[in-house]
Amino acid sequence: MTDSPKPPRDRPRQRKQVLLRLDPAVYEALARWAGDELRSANAQIEFLLRRALAEAGRLPGDAGPLPRRGRPPGDSDPRTPPA
Repeated sequence: MTDSPKPPRDRPRQRKQVLLRLDPAVYEALARWAGDELRSANAQIEFLLRRALAEAGRLPGDAGPLPRRGRPPGDSDPRTPPA
């Protein structure tokens, strides 16, 4: 029996990259808001878009969760001494 590729729903999804042009004042306000909530400007934009889509009833059911904020889990912290 040969291994078949994983179905698309089991593969990690690649994140889409988009170019977004914003008024500088709008970007500065967004960046300040993001900083207040300990998010990057990019994460804040995605958060706001998802919230707007959900409120409008247009968030796709197969949309993955927001990526976790902060350092990835695991032993990647260089301050942690080896066991």
